[in-house]
Amino acid sequence: MSLNQPLRPVPLALQLWSVKESVAKDFAATTAKVAALGFKGVELAGYGGLDARGAKAALDSADLRVAGMHMNPAKLCEINQIIDDALTVGSKHVTCAFWPRTHYVSAAACERIGVRLAEFGANLRAVGLQFSFHNHDAELAMHEGQSVLNWILGAAPPRLLAMEPDVYWLHRAGYDPARFLLEQGARCPLIHLRDEAEIGAGPVDYPKVFAAIDTVATAEWLIMEQDRFNYDPFESLRRGVAQLKEWGRA
Repeated sequence: MSLNQPLRPVPLALQLWSVKESVAKDFAATTAKVAALGFKGVELAGYGGLDARGAKAALDSADLRVAGMHMNPAKLCEINQIIDDALTVGSKHVTCAFWPRTHYVSAAACERIGVRLAEFGANLRAVGLQFSFHNHDAELAMHEGQSVLNWILGAAPPRLLAMEPDVYWLHRAGYDPARFLLEQGARCPLIHLRDEAEIGAGPVDYPKVFAAIDTVATAEWLIMEQDRFNYDPFESLRRGVAQLKEWGRA
């Protein structure tokens, strides 16, 4: 697999959900190990036993930046806490990690979800934060000739709802992730790099993905996420970083 060197380097972060068991035991020790692997930042999915201030101190000690933070859609009613946490840890980006797939019952229902997400995004934008949506495979189901994701995004202005595409879940749903990035890339400041297990050892066509990322040239962070492992999780992540370094992406 050959890849051209990127014209514009994009920093690499780890979605900490990848090592959630380690985070739950010791957030600070986990982030120190993440930094030692070569990651420049993290995307948060909770703080283990810490609060936002404690997490920020641990991340500063590990010299890691915050690429973004995931939130559960059940927390949409807790906007003040979300804003406080984002500002405390220094995260410009807040991302809705998923949406219950059972809600995708019609095109109109999907549009209503997009409107609701945009309303939340408007409140974040007012304090200088960017709201995004992260996909799985369910968002590529079809209603009235368009995907769930198209209905959601079509109901929300990009300034109020950006997109964090997960290239593996797009592939898994049968949608070429490179095509999606070329279509929606200007809306995608954060991009999730995932594969069947270790990065580069699965079905995702990364040469095409990175060519699309370079063509659009708007990505702020590449964020590795892994939830299936052929090795110890940190060894799997080490292998993933080594592969990305070989491709000139870490």
